[in-house]
Formats: sequence, C-alpha cells, structure tokens
Amino acid sequence: MRSGWSESGTGRPWRLSAKLLIASSVATVIGFSGICANVMLNMRRGEEMVARQSLENLASGIDADISRNIEVYDLSLRAVASNIVIPEIKDVSKAIRHLILFDHSTTAKHFGAIEVYDAEGRLTVDASTLDPVPKNRADEEYFTVHRDHPDVGLFISRPMLHRGAYSIVLSRRITGADGSFQGVVVGALRFSYFHELFGRLQLGDDDIICVLRPDRTIIMRRPFDLDIIGKRLSDLPRGKQLTMGASSTFSGMGPVDDVPRLYVRGASASPLAVVVGKPLDDIFALWRTEAIRIGAIMTALIAFVLAATLFLAREIRRRADAEAKLEELATTDALTGLKNRRKFDQEIDFEWRRARRHKTPLSLLMIDADHFKAYNDAYGHQAGDQVLVGIAICISDSATRAGDCAARYGGEEFAVLLPGQGSAEAMMIAETIRRKVQGWSDQPAISTVSIGIASVTPEPAMDWAELVSAADKALYAAKNAGRNCCVLAPSPALSMVA
Repeated sequence: MRSGWSESGTGRPWRLSAKLLIASSVATVIGFSGICANVMLNMRRGEEMVARQSLENLASGIDADISRNIEVYDLSLRAVASNIVIPEIKDVSKAIRHLILFDHSTTAKHFGAIEVYDAEGRLTVDASTLDPVPKNRADEEYFTVHRDHPDVGLFISRPMLHRGAYSIVLSRRITGADGSFQGVVVGALRFSYFHELFGRLQLGDDDIICVLRPDRTIIMRRPFDLDIIGKRLSDLPRGKQLTMGASSTFSGMGPVDDVPRLYVRGASASPLAVVVGKPLDDIFALWRTEAIRIGAIMTALIAFVLAATLFLAREIRRRADAEAKLEELATTDALTGLKNRRKFDQEIDFEWRRARRHKTPLSLLMIDADHFKAYNDAYGHQAGDQVLVGIAICISDSATRAGDCAARYGGEEFAVLLPGQGSAEAMMIAETIRRKVQGWSDQPAISTVSIGIASVTPEPAMDWAELVSAADKALYAAKNAGRNCCVLAPSPALSMVA
C-alpha cells in the first residue's frame, strides 16, 4: 500500500498545486473583472446622474424664463379684464380708454397686441389701434372655453396663426359685477420668443426641448417641426408611454423618432411644462470610450494571466513528472523493477506505525534464491541476473494487493511486506511464490527459493527491526531444513497472529 500511496502521492501534490494555481488565477480574474465591472457601472451611473442634473437645470432655466414672461403678460391681461368692466370706461374717449386699459401693459417684440372681445365674440378694443378692424372670434377655442367655463382662469390655446404670426394665445375671462360673461381679453406669445430662447442655449444636434400644455399638447419643440406642433403626445407613436410628472425622468425612445434619449421634465408648476431630452449615445460617449479602453486593458491582462497560469501549470507538471521519475529511480531496483532496500525501509516504518496505531497484523516474507552463488559462479553474472528477474516476476505476480510491498533486499534476497495479513495468509502467499519459482525455472539447481515468514501485531514497546530479525531467522531455518520450503518464525518475542 505504501508504494501505491507514494506513486499516487507523487501525482496528487502536482494536481492540487496546478488546480490551486488555476483556481487562484481564475478567482483573481473574476474578482478583478467584477471590480472593474462595478467601477464601470458606477461611472455609467455617474455620467447619467450628471446628465440628469444638467438636463434638470436646463429644464428649470427654460421653465423659469417662460413662466416669468407668461406671468408678466398675464398681469396685463388681468388689468385689462378688471378695468374694462368699470362703468365709467364707456363714457371716455378711445384715447383715454387706451391709456386706462393699456398704460401698464407689458410690451415686447414677442408679445402680440392685447385685444378685447365682447360677449358676442366681436372685437371691441385693440391695443395696437384706436379703430380696430371688425372681426368676430366667437368660434375660437379661447372664446368658447371662457364662455362655457367661468373658472378656467388663464387659458393657453393650441399653437395657431394669430395676427399673421404663429403664436400661442393667452386669454382671460371678463366677468361682470353680477358674475355674467362679458367677453374675453386676449394676448399672444409668438413662436419667435421660443426660437430666440432656444437659440441662446448650447445644444447638441439631437437634443430636444418640448413645451407642453397640461393636456400634453405640444406647444413648441426644438428641433422645430410644424407637423408635430399642436399635436397631443397621445396621438403620436409611443406617446402614451411618455407619462411624466413634475421633476421626473424617462429613458428610452421618444414619441417622434427612434433615438433613445434621457428625458427630464422641469419641477415648476407653471401652466406650461418643459421637457428636455438628450441622446443616450451623447451622454455615454465619454464613458463608452473609457469602457472600451479599460476593457481592452483588462482583456490583455486576463489573457496574460491565463497564459502565464497555463505556462506555470505546464512547468509544474513537468517538474512533478521529473520528480516522480527521480523518485522512482531512487526507490526502484534497476535489475528487477521491485522496490529497493531504501524504499523498503520507508515502507515498513510507515506500515509498522500504522499497524501499531490501528492494532492490525503485519507480516513479512524474507525470500532467498537457493544455490544462487554456485549458479552464478557456474553460468556467469548475466545468467544469474536473469534468475533474479524471474524470481521478482513470480513475487510480483503473487503479492498483488495495492498495499503489498515487494522489494529486493540485497543480492539474491527479497522481502515482501504484507500489511493487514496474518500468519496464515502470509504462509499461503509464500507457498504461492515458492511454487511459481519452482515451476518457472528450467534449471533444477536454481529452481527453488527458501522463505522465512514472520507475522506480528505491533505493540508500543516493539520495533519493526524485530519483525525483520524474526523473518530472517525463519529464512535461515528454511535453509537448514533443506531449502525449497517456507518456515514461520517461532520467536516468542513476537505476538504471532494465527
């Protein structure tokens, strides 16, 4: 058993070492890859967070500008709506009425002139002229809304062509002292305002700004597209998916094109909502470059580590094979192929301690070729070597258990260690060897061997040298008994196993 354990032990440390090396390398690669992936994901989340904050700031800035202008303009509409119902206003001249109604009205190049329509939808007052051209707007949405819904407040119309320019119309209800509908006051915010506002911003080609009414009607969009202006998001492809509350975000394809973007809606509660979007490709462009660069470096490092691991594993195997061969050469008899005396001493020491620890029997056969010296002198050393090889073959064919250890003890003497075998089993194996040797040889003079047998269950005070000595004495007894026989050691110093 010791011999087999040693041979397998020679290979096992290499396999464990190689596996440990490979496992360590793989674990290292996986660990660093995981750390790298985590860092890259954190970088990606960081890029997205920075982009979201930038878009939130952009949306807030645009929203604040629009809200401020609408609020200022709405103050003018409120003032006109409250002053127009003063009874005395009807008794003054048109010039005085203009001063009263529009003296504090906001004027700017993007604001249209304020108009007043009576309860029938007829134009009665126009801030741009004392003699307005007669017209009726009773069928317009901004008129019917105020007529039918007294509590609308400031109403922002859909984008339309108003007074020769694309605009959104802002209107308020004129309510009499008795709460009756007296008409509407109307103003306009031209698209030129949005174009100028968006033109001051540093935007990418595919960046989007969208201004929406509360009913999700598109008031203005950048890039400008008249085919989309005035439509509701729900009427556009994928528009129903883009349901964004105040200060919310959405990532994906928008309702107009197939470009994935990060969309952010401003946090303001103004009448118009501002949504800005930036392509994800632009947001992650720098991150993607870094990811490719770091990924390439990591791939190169992983390839290097794996290549170095395979190379070292191969070298470990070569070294283990070389050590195994050296071990085999150092422990094997060159002539017979059996274990040599040095290896036998190691094996018997190991098996003796194990048998003593487990209280199991241990048997030893000492085998000597009969008349070998005379045969060697008569036929030469080469013929004698062939005899020794033949005896070794017979021994190997008889002691076949994995734990059995057959060795050339010295000259023409052999030893067979039988762990776990008692005297009876040892005697049977010895007889098998003797008969095989006798039947193998063609020369009667050397056709036999003498075998001494000793068997013992080791005690703490005993040494394995006593077992060897007992087997050796039994061998001499077999010689003295006429050779070609097996003798069991009778030494009373050993605890013999029946």
